Amino acid sequence: MLKFEKVFIIRMVRCYWISLFLTFSCCLGVLHASVGDADPSYRSCLNDCEITGCVGEICFPHCNFSSDGASVDGPWYMQEPLYLRWKQWDCHSDCRYHCMVNREKDRAASGYEPVKYHGKWPFKRVFGIQEPASVAFSALNLAMHFHGWLSFFILLHYKLPAKADKKPYYEYAGLWHLYALLALNSWFWSAVFHSRDVDLTERLDYFSAIALLGYSLIVAILRSFNVRLEAARVMVSAPLLAFVTTHILYLNNYKLDYGWNMKVCVAMGVAQLLIWAIWGGVSGHPSRRKLWFVIVTGALAMLLEIYDFPPYEGFVDAHAAWHATTVPLTYLWWSFIKDDAEFRTSVQLNKVK
Repeated sequence: MLKFEKVFIIRMVRCYWISLFLTFSCCLGVLHASVGDADPSYRSCLNDCEITGCVGEICFPHCNFSSDGASVDGPWYMQEPLYLRWKQWDCHSDCRYHCMVNREKDRAASGYEPVKYHGKWPFKRVFGIQEPASVAFSALNLAMHFHGWLSFFILLHYKLPAKADKKPYYEYAGLWHLYALLALNSWFWSAVFHSRDVDLTERLDYFSAIALLGYSLIVAILRSFNVRLEAARVMVSAPLLAFVTTHILYLNNYKLDYGWNMKVCVAMGVAQLLIWAIWGGVSGHPSRRKLWFVIVTGALAMLLEIYDFPPYEGFVDAHAAWHATTVPLTYLWWSFIKDDAEFRTSVQLNKVK
């Protein structure tokens, strides 16, 4: 059985490297200009719309400009109904969207497949939401993390034995509480970003994900190496926290470099996947197979980012499908965390006895 587990770990590590390398290569590819941007019909429609304020029979009141370029009726965001102002759809965004929709209708009628515009597939808006499926799955991930965190809290404080000072025996409880907060924050901004892609929401989504990824690496190191002393935890965490903070400041204040950010994220992701996978086999953790299943399935799900496909019926693309796969994996991940809490609590109780 031990030999089988060693072989399994080796194959799993190879799988991570291959899938993550391919994902990285693919993600670099999306940084180039999209095919739809260069389409003469699309560009002509866009230019006409920004001059006339209309695409076909659809006209936008916030595209009315005077000769000096100022909006006739005041700022565009004051011309929308109150419930629409938060979406910040301006003249340029509406022109892009409706020109894209019309162009895709013409392409479909001619038998052509959808193409990307400005780095994104042609999604259909729902109540002004830019990518409704990704928003829904991001919200489900957020809800799943909240459910997992709540059940973890209940397990620690109401089901498992506690110390005389009412603190749990589980030494890593605080780490997982902070992890939950960062995960909730990350998925919240993911939902916001997919509802409306502007510079601010993009940065908040990226930086929240980087913070979560960096902290997840710290947790992986602390748990796998069984670091329990606070001084030792600070020594391990401080360099990684400094690196992640510097990386975010660099992206925000100097250059939002997508290629460099992808390299950093892939490096941190590969590192923690390998740490968890190897630790599961070496430690002989009772829930190691559950851990391995989450890691392997999560790595395979990343292949959806490689085999990118246009949104089905204008809603579900490969990225949205990837978000969908993380919903059940999040449930299993928190299940492993609760198993670990029960396991470590039983170990501590045996020591006390």
